[in-house]
Amino acid sequence: MSQKILIVDDELEIARALAQLMVREGLEPVVAADGPSALRLIQSEPPDVLLVDFRLPGMDGMEVLRRSKKLDEDLPVILITGFAEVRGAVEAIRAGAHDYLSKPFNHPEVIRVVLRALNESALKQRLRILSNQVGHGGNLREILGPSEAAGRLIANVERVAKSNFTVLITGETGVGKEVIARAIHESSSRSGGPIVPVDCGAIPEPLLESELFGHERGAFTGANQQQQGKFEQARCGTLFLDEISNMPIGSQAKLLRVLQEKVLYRVGGTKPIQTDVRLLAASNHDLEQLAECGSFRRDLFFRLNEFAIRIPPLRERRDDILYLARRFMDVANLELGKEVRSFTQGAIDLMQSYVWPGNIRQLRSVIRRAVLLAEENITERQLELNGHPPAATTDRIDQKYETQKSAGETLPLREIVRRHTVSLEREVLQQTLRTTGGNKARAARLLQIDYKTIHYKMKEYAIRIDLEEQYGQ
Repeated sequence: MSQKILIVDDELEIARALAQLMVREGLEPVVAADGPSALRLIQSEPPDVLLVDFRLPGMDGMEVLRRSKKLDEDLPVILITGFAEVRGAVEAIRAGAHDYLSKPFNHPEVIRVVLRALNESALKQRLRILSNQVGHGGNLREILGPSEAAGRLIANVERVAKSNFTVLITGETGVGKEVIARAIHESSSRSGGPIVPVDCGAIPEPLLESELFGHERGAFTGANQQQQGKFEQARCGTLFLDEISNMPIGSQAKLLRVLQEKVLYRVGGTKPIQTDVRLLAASNHDLEQLAECGSFRRDLFFRLNEFAIRIPPLRERRDDILYLARRFMDVANLELGKEVRSFTQGAIDLMQSYVWPGNIRQLRSVIRRAVLLAEENITERQLELNGHPPAATTDRIDQKYETQKSAGETLPLREIVRRHTVSLEREVLQQTLRTTGGNKARAARLLQIDYKTIHYKMKEYAIRIDLEEQYGQ
């Protein structure tokens, strides 16, 4: 199927000349004499490239550019200008035009600019499709990888998606909690409705109630008009509350009431509004532990925990690491216009042995940077993992397990893995804090976790005591 070029020019001879050029290159020209006709064609028969004259009767080229971008933000727009309009064409490029062509035309230059626009548009489309498959869409097996742990995760998603259960998704920072939330929504009976994400840690407490439940005009200073909240915006769809452990206790009580009664009141309002949403919540903390220590409402935890999905960290999914690294390499190659082919064996060994404290998000960032630095293959040097904490070796884990066996301890596999994971996480945190001289903010940056998480983990593993002994704080 030939690629379609929409030519918009009120001078018939120029439009015909451009159309003949397109035909010679195997492209399909479509001609419009004015802006409104062009916009109707964009809606009914979307072109691959838009060639539009800067000067048109009624609606000029700049207005056609702006309106066409609203219809299709990825449509490449090339402006046709006279010499005196070049300055305006430069302004148009700043507004989103792909390029401009000045009259009189140089035919090879016209073809070069059009073909480049087609190639860049195709590249962006491929990159968007691949990025969506890796991050927020497509088949879950393709997104997560071939490991057994990924298979169990997919089975849990499929099991709960068709129900209307509230799902609590837990896992460390960077494991892909929002990816799982979107997969549940897309496989549910509510997939035709919206999924509305809310980062509970990013909204100041005084604004959180208004963000979730909306407000009436005049409810507070600055409330100049009525505003729907996220619950109303997610009607007939899914509301995803990310990092819900950061929600203040007072807001937790109000959320619980709405979930139980399925009725909300906007801030400053008295009219009850029925809610119709499915709730998914995510946390990188153990909410049950937080409930036991009083920093999270126990009744809200039970309400959220109708079905729990734990996403294992990347260090528990070794079979997925190389698979994901290759997919991220493909995405980066498209984005950066490179042709990096593979990883050296040393790079593979390093990735497989590394602890990945930032999980999939960190892996993606590392591979993207490595593709930028690499020529043909990615080596250990381009991964730049030397300044980060190493993983515990297999020998050390085997040694600990042998100690348990010699003591006559018999534990299920899940408990053995959990104990080693806790031990490994504590060891990594301790080593990183020693490296930073006890600077928690710097340690959080190195591990790619938030500052609140490192405080929570230090308290959970009693690391504060060790540091005080070491540094005399």
